[in-house]
Amino acid sequence: MNLNGKRILLTGATGGLGQELAKLLGQKGAVLTLVGREEAKLNLLKDLIEKSGSKAHSLIADLNEEGASQRIVKQAKQVMGDVEVLINNAGVLDFIKLEDQSDERISQMIHTNVIVPIQLARAMVKNINSNNRGHIVFVGSIFGSLGFPYFATYCASKFALHGFSQSLRRELLGTKIGITYIAPRGISTPMNDANTVAMWDKSGSKMDNPELVAELIVKGLEKEQEEVFIGQPQSFFAWLNSVCPKVVSLGLKKTTLIARQIL
Repeated sequence: MNLNGKRILLTGATGGLGQELAKLLGQKGAVLTLVGREEAKLNLLKDLIEKSGSKAHSLIADLNEEGASQRIVKQAKQVMGDVEVLINNAGVLDFIKLEDQSDERISQMIHTNVIVPIQLARAMVKNINSNNRGHIVFVGSIFGSLGFPYFATYCASKFALHGFSQSLRRELLGTKIGITYIAPRGISTPMNDANTVAMWDKSGSKMDNPELVAELIVKGLEKEQEEVFIGQPQSFFAWLNSVCPKVVSLGLKKTTLIARQIL
């Protein structure tokens, strides 16, 4: 896929990964609608992209509001025409004991990480079907294939997103609508609180910088890959978990104890 001139809707644009994705897509010549909650950050990013010679629009939206998904797609079409690529990047994460996570936070995480991407994909498919061509990217996680202690709700949300992407891809068989699922390991962004960073450091788990992850996501989109798993040995463990979860549980025993001590 040639991204030059492609009209792309990007959620979570002001996050650590979102900003790098936006800048890289802008360098590729894409026309962007950037979705986020922080107006000042959105406008700064928009100006940065436009100074590089590409077109960008900012769209302030709270994904937790009722009907936000339909409004986002509608407004994106108004400012740049039919959306050709949707990148579902927005997400929230908690490193926490399940017993300490509130009902409200659980609902928010499932809504942001699962319901909104599904609703946006539905709105996109209805729009894309008019010309039978387009692409949807879901930024998931290694934790969408590997249940990790103290990330229970987050893992549940990413498992759901992974399953949805597979199902939708099969549903759209025979169309020219592509689906790409991205599974990064830990990314070094402000999304991780101090406890999360301490746990990764103490357990020896490497985090990737957002520039590298953004580059791999864009390459996956250009090649129209179905799934992109990022980072070893985490990607291997995700595969192993599907065939021999007991072995993975044993392998995570030390990490589980470290995480428990930190929390």
